[in-house]
Amino acid sequence: MTTTAREDRKPGPHRTAPDAGPPLTPPPKLRRRPGLVVAAVIVTALGCLLGAWAWNATTSTEEVLAATKTIHRGEVITADDIRRIRISGDPALEPLPASVYDEIVGQRAALDISAGGLITTESTTDTPLPPEGQSIVGISLTPAQVPALPMHGGDKVRIIVTPAANGDAPTGAPQFTSAEVVDTAIDETTGNTVVNVLVPYADASVLAARAATGNVALILDSGAQ
Repeated sequence: MTTTAREDRKPGPHRTAPDAGPPLTPPPKLRRRPGLVVAAVIVTALGCLLGAWAWNATTSTEEVLAATKTIHRGEVITADDIRRIRISGDPALEPLPASVYDEIVGQRAALDISAGGLITTESTTDTPLPPEGQSIVGISLTPAQVPALPMHGGDKVRIIVTPAANGDAPTGAPQFTSAEVVDTAIDETTGNTVVNVLVPYADASVLAARAATGNVALILDSGAQ
């Protein structure tokens, strides 16, 4: 007796076992590094501190007055001489606030103020000129009668009596009047330098009479004398 293999007569495609792929490996476990975590926290903290400092620096500024150019002692301060600027607050500084801009214009500089310098309470004075007991005399001088140097308010000068034209030179020390420069200007008509000087009330009339003759010369003295 013979046997024959039974054929699978189920309809449809035959199923085959899938090929086994490479074995799956689990993802590596990340190691936590405490040092990096600490560094990240420090960087974040520093960023917050820097941000706070920058915010505080920009919000603690104040608007004050500063000189746009050099203002010499005795000069009248004009609107073009000062401007408003913002600076960081500093307890060591006592600049005038920008709100007093209109009050400062028209006052005189009590001391020399360099360009860019802050305007303080000591920088200006509203004391009227001339002060009590003194007078201001204007003297018109040719280039030959005045030093070829700039003069500013507060400079010490002497106005010397000189001989008239074709006159003899004095044998002794010439007469003079000590004075303090208030300000100077150039007479555009004559080209002369007009020097306004401050003198004691008793000397004003004598100096004015001498200056009117034109027989005077101005000497600029050291401020240390």
